[in-house]
Amino acid sequence: METGEFVFLSLHNRAEKDKVSLSFYKTGDIMDKDKVNERVWFREWAQVLDNELFDRKKRKLYRETILGYLHFCKTSGRPASIASARAFVENNEKSDNGTAVGKAVQKEALNWFFKHASPEKSYLPDDVPPLAKADMGKTGWERKMICRIRNLHLQWRTEQTYRGWAWRFAGFLGSVPVESATGEQVREYLTRLATLERVSATTQRQALNAIVFLLREVYGKKLGDFSGFIRGRRSLRVPVVLTREECRSLFEQLSGTTKLMAELMYGSGLRLMELLRLRIKDVDINRGQIIVRAGKGDKDRVSVLPASLAELLREHLKRLRILYEEDKTKKLAGVWLPEGLERKFREAGKSWEWQWFFPSRQLSVDPRTGLTRRHHVLDAAFQHAIREAARKAGLNKRVSPHALRHSFATHLLEGGTDIRTVQDLLGHSDISTTQIYLHVINKPGIGVKSPLDK
Repeated sequence: METGEFVFLSLHNRAEKDKVSLSFYKTGDIMDKDKVNERVWFREWAQVLDNELFDRKKRKLYRETILGYLHFCKTSGRPASIASARAFVENNEKSDNGTAVGKAVQKEALNWFFKHASPEKSYLPDDVPPLAKADMGKTGWERKMICRIRNLHLQWRTEQTYRGWAWRFAGFLGSVPVESATGEQVREYLTRLATLERVSATTQRQALNAIVFLLREVYGKKLGDFSGFIRGRRSLRVPVVLTREECRSLFEQLSGTTKLMAELMYGSGLRLMELLRLRIKDVDINRGQIIVRAGKGDKDRVSVLPASLAELLREHLKRLRILYEEDKTKKLAGVWLPEGLERKFREAGKSWEWQWFFPSRQLSVDPRTGLTRRHHVLDAAFQHAIREAARKAGLNKRVSPHALRHSFATHLLEGGTDIRTVQDLLGHSDISTTQIYLHVINKPGIGVKSPLDK
């Protein structure tokens, strides 16, 4: 019997289900002692909960209950198990807080948690990640799709995207089973996206890839020719680029770590999340390199580290070392690591080289585990700082952190750097993406002057 199945044993009607689900914590003869004390693991419970078809109020109550339970486990030194869940409920009942309905929802939330949790001993390095193991879909077709995606080792974000579009397509089909969809229905849906929803060509192509994957890869259907759909509008957007003088004006309105982050983003051409997710080990000051790990497309690359920032970065590392030692003294949980790495090297998150290069000043509670950690600087905080600096500098452009990356590429091309090198530094897989910066350099074309200047 899998963990959590005991909650739903012998349920023949709603009344019996409610009776069992509200009393299983107190009934000692439902399962053996080993099952009661068995440790469970459900790291990605918050993300799985977000995918449940609950209303907002119920989801909020579930989240509050589970966070309270995980906090109880942490403060009491108990592992997540049926025994600790019983103790948590009994402790709340003694405090006499909350209504009968609130307590009932609380027990339902814990039932949900243990239904999806898995035995801790099953999480070996070669096992399926916790989030993937818990989230296996809500319908038969979705479960088949998930299995196929994971057998092909597609990225987690790809899985989320494909499943999202598959659900939209299922909504469009209505009562028609997904596996019965025809090429004509695919054509009709893609046309609808372009004409009624007015999506871009890129978004429409994303939907096409997801639907074709579902029907061809999962169900092996031959859809025939459905290429006659109306295409989404393809637009070429010129990026916002700052001049060198505007970059200086922007940096003058910043200070401290925020200024260092902005200068590093501009000087190395990093994407926003690539900047925020830098670790100590990724910044090689002596060699003048930054290693971007798992960038867009899950690719690593090496970019240039500005020599002018070397001393500032060394001073920054000294401050980080002090903060790191303080966190060790407080015995905080290590920083977040990717699932597979954390299972393989359980203590790696506490080592110096894995710490965030731009950590947040405030500690936060990891919603997946309930552990108090130090996360990296939030993207929203940095974006707000850049916008405010642009306003104070009086820049007449819509400035975002990504404008610094655009400026990096444009200024390199203006300085004579060949486009292939710029492509490598930016991490573009297709040079056509890099070529867009040729439209915004100071002197487009070769020796072309405006007729007004003549």
